[in-house]
Amino acid sequence: MMDIPIRDEVIRLGQFLKLANLIDSGSEAKAVIADGSVQVNGEVETRRGRQLRVDDVVTVGGQSARVIAE
Repeated sequence: MMDIPIRDEVIRLGQFLKLANLIDSGSEAKAVIADGSVQVNGEVETRRGRQLRVDDVVTVGGQSARVIAE
């Protein structure tokens, strides 16, 4: 699992996927989220604007990244 630091208290799921290099582009983020391929804290998430906070864990295609404070 990768630890990905963020500057603010929250980050949107679509932005975090790009920041963590779990996807290549915003359009890819939209597609994988709509497909139900993204999990946040073990539950499928279909909202690209989902607010993530420190210690949330995002999983896509077997890769996981945790939100940490910068």
